[in-house]
Amino acid sequence: MKRNTLSLTLTLTLTLALASGLGSMPVHAYELYNQDESVLNADLEALFGVMRSSKSYDLLGNREKGRSNWREGYVKYGLSASQGLDGAGSLYGAFNLLSSATWGDGDAAGVSEGSERRTAIEDAYVGWRSGNLLPWLGENGLDISGGRQVVAIGDGFLIQGDPVNFGDVDLGANFDRGGAYYLAARKAFDKTAILRLGGSEGLRGDLIWLKSDNRYQAETELAIANLEHVNELGTLGLTWIHGLDVNQRFAEIVGLQERDGMDTVSLRGSGGLGVENLNLAAEYVTQDKHSGRENAWYLEGAWTFSDIPWAPTATYRYSRFSEAFDPLFYGLSRGYGTWFQGEVAANYAGPFNNNAKVHHVGLKLTPRENLTLGALYYDFDSLDKMRGNLGGRELDFYVEWMPNDHLLISPVLGFYQPDRSADNGGLQLGGDGTNTYLQLVVGTFF
Repeated sequence: MKRNTLSLTLTLTLTLALASGLGSMPVHAYELYNQDESVLNADLEALFGVMRSSKSYDLLGNREKGRSNWREGYVKYGLSASQGLDGAGSLYGAFNLLSSATWGDGDAAGVSEGSERRTAIEDAYVGWRSGNLLPWLGENGLDISGGRQVVAIGDGFLIQGDPVNFGDVDLGANFDRGGAYYLAARKAFDKTAILRLGGSEGLRGDLIWLKSDNRYQAETELAIANLEHVNELGTLGLTWIHGLDVNQRFAEIVGLQERDGMDTVSLRGSGGLGVENLNLAAEYVTQDKHSGRENAWYLEGAWTFSDIPWAPTATYRYSRFSEAFDPLFYGLSRGYGTWFQGEVAANYAGPFNNNAKVHHVGLKLTPRENLTLGALYYDFDSLDKMRGNLGGRELDFYVEWMPNDHLLISPVLGFYQPDRSADNGGLQLGGDGTNTYLQLVVGTFF
């Protein structure tokens, strides 16, 4: 297989986002008005990141060996509101713009070039919640919404917004979303219609239609049915995802033609089973494609030593993704490592939740309520090495510090060691030596 073809094939599953704990960042709004069930908020979310990778990666054929230094940033700003309907539920909605940019060399994989700038609508949706109008469904047991918004299923193993943010790189068509590739500035699906039934406990479900305007995702259109049971032991979920359509021009470039008509079924569970300090999670996915059946699954266990100073939490997870598995719109949900495994691997070096098995060990410490220290280790191995040998090991150290309710500071230090360089089946340029990765992200939220 030629290098350019191999590189494009590897990017098919590159649903990359902010591979960090910033996915669990707080959501704030500045209240402008609150009277007689009418609420109007001003929303602001801003992130800026400085990144340095001592190695670069031959993902798209546009990078040379050596280090990459770049900066990313975005600001999301607008209004959100709700209006009570005198016992008949409430209306809600939001309208936000987002301005994003990348500076410097562009990212280490060549997805952005450092010249990207864009301002566009990010959120634009309206909805209605039932409140206590339908008590047999629970509080807000009926929720109907539509428009441009983020959609998430479970812990983001398959659906967690639309976070691929390609830059102005030449793939034979314009895939530029304005840069801020690592920070995943834009996450909202372009068009959605959502019906949610059931409250926060017991049996609940969702019926969802969504359409992406992301050309790298071939403007995929999906229908989703999701059923969950939630109680004190945990959550069980069953999800069916059906591919309705893709833009054939973009699908042919990035290899997503099989999404049209593809069926994906997921069975998952999470919770502590009533045991304090224990958290278990698992998911199994089967995927019916025109070319055959694919699958992916993971098992995870975590224990918090609450009686020890700093309450350390230890985690082990094993995940496996079959050779041609399509991970759809996976994204960040529970912090660093979900579902972007490895700061270097998940964003630049691969694997990208496809053709891989991954062992992961994590340790998290909480010295203070507003300070978290963490270490993450990954061992990657490719299943079919003819498709690309992206095995390797990665060790990341991170800090999440919130000095106050409106400021986040998160430095990262990572070390990535690939099994192969770009010269013999891998992607790392300039040999298979250890890549040292440095990053600092600062965010503010109001």
